[in-house]
Amino acid sequence: MTALSFGALCFSSIFTVIDPVAAAPVFVSITQGRSRAEVKRLALRATLAAAGVLLVFAASGAFLFRLFGITLDAFRIGGGLVFLLLGLPMLGGASHDEAAVVQPGSDPSVVPLGVPLIGGPGAITTVMLLMGQATGALHVAALFGALAAALLATFVVLLLAPVLLSRLGQAGTQLLTKIMGLIVVVIGVQFIVDGVKPIAIEILKAAG
Repeated sequence: MTALSFGALCFSSIFTVIDPVAAAPVFVSITQGRSRAEVKRLALRATLAAAGVLLVFAASGAFLFRLFGITLDAFRIGGGLVFLLLGLPMLGGASHDEAAVVQPGSDPSVVPLGVPLIGGPGAITTVMLLMGQATGALHVAALFGALAAALLATFVVLLLAPVLLSRLGQAGTQLLTKIMGLIVVVIGVQFIVDGVKPIAIEILKAAG
């Protein structure tokens, strides 16, 4: 797989799992009543907080593999199952879990906006899984570039969230959530297939 195609896979996977369109209603509800400048600041800080968390897990993924003796195939299967668990509720029309109630005047940018709304378990698993699939420096650079692009797109969606929701309406938001849910499920199935295939081949070779 070329670095360009790997980067495209990384971007589509990360952006789909973050699902900023589904996160937009939660962001709007938490930032309701705040000034435009404050909303922009909260969106930026939340995106940066999520970026820090995801970068840490992406960089430490290989170390965690060695520490716990996890194989790439096992992590692919586990990651695929996580994708299925994330995608199936989205197909049913569910969005991100409702964030905790935020007291007026407090700063919700890191928690719950940055984590877990943007940099949640699904996104963390995704970047670790993709880092494990990187086969060289170009792939790693493509992953970090895709992560930056996905977070930038998320930041833009959050800024435009009030206008976006008013234009799409409830039906449009639910439709987009279901489409992204289908993509997440398909990615999860592919990860499981990629993990099971080499294991099945080894079993057949050993049996033969």
